Amino acid sequence: MKKVAVVIADLFEDVEYASPANALKAEGHKVITIGHEQGETVIGKQKQTQIKVDKGIDQVKAADFDALFIPGGFSPDILRADQRFVAFAKAFMDDKKPVFAICHGPQLLIAAKAIEGRKATGYTSIKVDMEYAKAIYLDQEVVVDQGQLVTSRTPDDLEAFNRESLKLLKK
Repeated sequence: MKKVAVVIADLFEDVEYASPANALKAEGHKVITIGHEQGETVIGKQKQTQIKVDKGIDQVKAADFDALFIPGGFSPDILRADQRFVAFAKAFMDDKKPVFAICHGPQLLIAAKAIEGRKATGYTSIKVDMEYAKAIYLDQEVVVDQGQLVTSRTPDDLEAFNRESLKLLKK
């Protein structure tokens, strides 16, 4: 069983949180949501999902977790404006721990300057941002890079995203 940090703020894409989180939990992994403040409630973009945040960003460090999951939607854009979340994400990349980012999730990795030279994908609107960050953008349902980074584009890719994320945690 692995301990997976999920960084999240309002306007996350509901299904891009729910589907991977449920898949992780079904395999016995512990999913811990991390937001600006412990106990706050964040609401998905579609208003279908409300999450009570388990831990505030000031209460955690990357060393406490085995992997990082970044759901898409507008949440990653909100989080990348806060250097604490940027540093948290960078620590996972620097420590070569598994990182799972879907849709707009790679925006946080771009802000962390942690995606240069990495093969990745994301929502079409951030393709140019990823290329400017010197990532190798691939238009595929799922991209796994260096046995560490799993990225996908949209909710249509969730089956492949979940499969490859879970496979990486078994290593």
